[in-house]
Amino acid sequence: MQKLSGLFYGFLKIAAASQRLGLGMIRVAVLVIFVWIGGLKFWNYEAEGIVPFVANSPFMSFFYNSKAPEYKQYKLPEGSFDPAKHEWHERNNTYGFSHGLGVLIMSIGILTFLGFFSARVGLVGELLAVVMTLGTLSFLATTPEVWVPDLGSGEFGFPLLSGAGRLVIKDTAILAGVVVLLSDTARRLLERRRTA
Repeated sequence: MQKLSGLFYGFLKIAAASQRLGLGMIRVAVLVIFVWIGGLKFWNYEAEGIVPFVANSPFMSFFYNSKAPEYKQYKLPEGSFDPAKHEWHERNNTYGFSHGLGVLIMSIGILTFLGFFSARVGLVGELLAVVMTLGTLSFLATTPEVWVPDLGSGEFGFPLLSGAGRLVIKDTAILAGVVVLLSDTARRLLERRRTA
């Protein structure tokens, strides 16, 4: 029993000393997620997939030329192609907006990762990541497609998240991680100021 207690105590000491490792892992995770998701914004299927979020957002809908709910007629299953619907997405600025958003998302991921080397650069990335994830979470209030629709099963609406809603809700974990990074970066910058 004493040996088990000693092993548990040893584990606790290792876990307590792993905070820097955890912060580094969050930075790498933000880089991977943001660069990967941002890069996907250059693929048509991804650009078409974010249309319901953007078209219904009071903060982003102006980037599109068509207003909600017109997009519903032009939805495409992932991986499919329809020339007429593709043309509508081109006229709507679906692809142009998605490309710009992709560059922004990848830049935020890179800036956050660069916090390994520069606290000030990391701070910029972390602040932008907070704003971006709050924007993404706002889709829970603005996008009807985040909730299961009433199709006759009796299971629909809040709190039943659709696939789109489950995609959005994961940003709560990203937001929490970025806030931890932001706190650590702010602490480092304050320490430097005190010692300068």
